[in-house]
Amino acid sequence: MKVSKEEILHIANLADLEIKENEVEEYLLNLQDILNFANIVNEAPVENLDITIGANEAKNVFRKDEIKIFEDNQSLLQNAPTQEQNMFKIPKVL
Repeated sequence: MKVSKEEILHIANLADLEIKENEVEEYLLNLQDILNFANIVNEAPVENLDITIGANEAKNVFRKDEIKIFEDNQSLLQNAPTQEQNMFKIPKVL
């Protein structure tokens, strides 16, 4: 797939990039290299390969979700910059 100068400028405009005129050729070559590599990967022979989800057979090991009562709340809250009703008080995040 061949990429034109106009396409590079259009992509730069969509991405809100400011490309100088002397940089267009370099971007053109870089994008062309990326697209060529993508074509090589797309043409790789995968017909007789097994489906693989991961590189090994390891699975996530989850702990049982249990509620535990924490006895020493005051020790925990001593590091809080501010606290309210036995809880950390943090600024609102919007």
